[in-house]
Amino acid sequence: MTRSYEDRIQRVITYIHDHPDEDLSLDRLADIAAMSRFHWHRVFRALTQETCAQMVRRIRMHRASIALVKGDDSIEAIARAVGYPNVASFTRRFSEAYGHSPAAFRAAGQLCAPQPYLRTGDYPMYSVEIREVPARILSVLPHVGPYNDIGLAFEKFYGLCASRNLWANIGVSIGVYVDSPETVPETELRSFAGAEWKGQEVPEGTQRFDLVARRVAVLTYQGPYSGISAAYNSLFGNWLPTSGEEPADAPCYELYLNSPRDVSPEELLTEIHLPLA
Repeated sequence: MTRSYEDRIQRVITYIHDHPDEDLSLDRLADIAAMSRFHWHRVFRALTQETCAQMVRRIRMHRASIALVKGDDSIEAIARAVGYPNVASFTRRFSEAYGHSPAAFRAAGQLCAPQPYLRTGDYPMYSVEIREVPARILSVLPHVGPYNDIGLAFEKFYGLCASRNLWANIGVSIGVYVDSPETVPETELRSFAGAEWKGQEVPEGTQRFDLVARRVAVLTYQGPYSGISAAYNSLFGNWLPTSGEEPADAPCYELYLNSPRDVSPEELLTEIHLPLA
């Protein structure tokens, strides 16, 4: 793994440890890492096996556990020092983490300190190539909700195309995934289902989505859509840290090279496109 990504992870971990009472939102930690908000969460989770929120909570609770056992500050003061002005909220989180209330933990006087680790190389290997891709105009339907349910939006899109006989203007099927399932509630995830549009104005009832011409990293995944998360972990946990590349401030998107109507799930081919700076 190149020093760049290792240093970013370590910088963020140090910042969380040294500033437990400050703003430790995903956006703030992306700023500390100097990385695109679209992709920071994927890199972080792929390399640490935790989301940023999980690590923030764990380190805050660890700092609190030390203060409870080795110090004599009140529980209220300790809660504020680790970013919980509400004592009830702190007590609930601490009890979830350690199985005891802060008061009971202090009385027991025992410490435990699980440490973060980096996991690069532990994921299945996929080949990745860098391409210069042209600008594309997409005709899409928006989808809000679990990404696994985006198939309904694709069905609606192709039903619209069939009813209007638009096939001559339709290119490769594409899905754009805007939000992170690790940081956005499943019911609020935003995505777009559609295809490259080769006509003039996109069809009424659909939205235009522009993909700019740029360099992208392309991972080709073969298999059922339900297993594609392993390919994303490989892209962000294996390839990106050793590539010398920087992700652009733009979401990933997927090109579907064949259809579950025509081939078995094991034969499905999907290109994951990661925009590069």
